[in-house]
Amino acid sequence: MRLAYFGTPADAVPPLLALLDAGHDVALVVTQPDRRRRRGKGVDPSPVKAAAVERGLTVLTPDRAREVIDAVAASGAELGVVVAFGQILPAALLDAVPRGFVNLHFSLLPRWRGAAPVERAILAGDTETGVAVMAVEPSLDTGAVYAEARVPIGADETAGDLRARLVAVGAELLVATLPQIPGLVPRVQSDAGTTYADKLTVDEFALRPALPVADLARLVRAGNPKPGAWFQIDGSRVKVWRAHAADPAEAGTLPPGTITPAAGLVVADGVLALDEVQPAGKRPMPGTDWRRGLGPKPPLVVPFGDGTS
Repeated sequence: MRLAYFGTPADAVPPLLALLDAGHDVALVVTQPDRRRRRGKGVDPSPVKAAAVERGLTVLTPDRAREVIDAVAASGAELGVVVAFGQILPAALLDAVPRGFVNLHFSLLPRWRGAAPVERAILAGDTETGVAVMAVEPSLDTGAVYAEARVPIGADETAGDLRARLVAVGAELLVATLPQIPGLVPRVQSDAGTTYADKLTVDEFALRPALPVADLARLVRAGNPKPGAWFQIDGSRVKVWRAHAADPAEAGTLPPGTITPAAGLVVADGVLALDEVQPAGKRPMPGTDWRRGLGPKPPLVVPFGDGTS
């Protein structure tokens, strides 16, 4: 099938390569413009652009998706495929190809429509999520579902680990589903049970000692690899990449907001063991190594992350 592919981040590369390897003809690739994506000077192409150029594909990098309507219509593509492109596509673009567009979405719709379905599923304590191949509509993730695959969420799985598994499952599902689309009758989504996966903010990943230890452990998992869970100590932020609920007895008589000698953050109902941390300006390190550098006295964490709420 001749396709137009819309995608931007690294997560969108494996599905693109899987479609190419399956023999699909990708007429053109549309991705976000080159931007400064790393520290230092200069700009970098998106991961999808880099992969597409390596495969010799035609690549367009518009500021707005509406700028490529004519190019997509002239490409001869029968179907458009979207994987984490980063913009809502206008109706005129969706009508530019005969079979419309499909999207590979990383949740089981209608649960977690929106920008951050993987992280929101972990934060909510979901034990299962999945991937869906759905029709694209001008509204957010409301299209009918052609196919889906369920994926369990591991008890200690980070957002990065889960996302990698979902990308692999999703690439296979996309390849298996596209040839069937002309004869498939998709499942129309119900609005019942809809949840929205809002964009992530740095502030919501502050490790507030007033919260239960289970909630804080999920914050750490959902924030890895970005934006990173964190707390503030002695005026400096410390990111926490891995943590788990420890024996509550470790807290002793220390109040919530202190760090135990064994590198545990005392919280409302227990202790969050800080397995891997990253002080500002330094590399990630075991929490116990970081704690030893603080000296023998249990230090106090700013109680609500930023000291203002």
